Amino acid sequence: MTRSNAREIAVHLIFSLGFGNGDAQSLLDSQLTRERFQELAEDSPLYAQFPNEKQESYIRELVQGVFAHGPELDEYIGRYAVGWSFARIPRMAAAIMRTAMYEMLYMPDIPNAAAINEAVEIAKRYEPQDVVAFLNGILGSFARAEFADTPPRPEKKEESREAEQ
Repeated sequence: MTRSNAREIAVHLIFSLGFGNGDAQSLLDSQLTRERFQELAEDSPLYAQFPNEKQESYIRELVQGVFAHGPELDEYIGRYAVGWSFARIPRMAAAIMRTAMYEMLYMPDIPNAAAINEAVEIAKRYEPQDVVAFLNGILGSFARAEFADTPPRPEKKEESREAEQ
């Protein structure tokens, strides 16, 4: 299993947290089992391989971290979702953005660009192109505003050079 697959599984779990009154630990205990993966593998090849210890730890950290920081992450999404109320954002897109923002804020070993790229790739499998573009824009704005070490996009540099001339 790749880290990308582990991330997508974490997004599925984070998505499902939005539908119940349960907590992250209970969800992980019931869903992150070999038996559950065998059941899910019948419908989705994503679950064909059970995560190794490192991948399972990564999934657990994402799900528990997003659950613990949910209000903070949702506040960021609301702040950068210009012109959209949080209620209008599809639940899967919100789960993907929460995951990417959590990685950027709390997992320093994951570069911001990688978190955004992975979020966009996951979103392409579940959301229409306009939602993918919206999600990409929110995450890009978030990264540029919240992290001084995030370089500007290359076209921005070019535009500023042309403006100077």
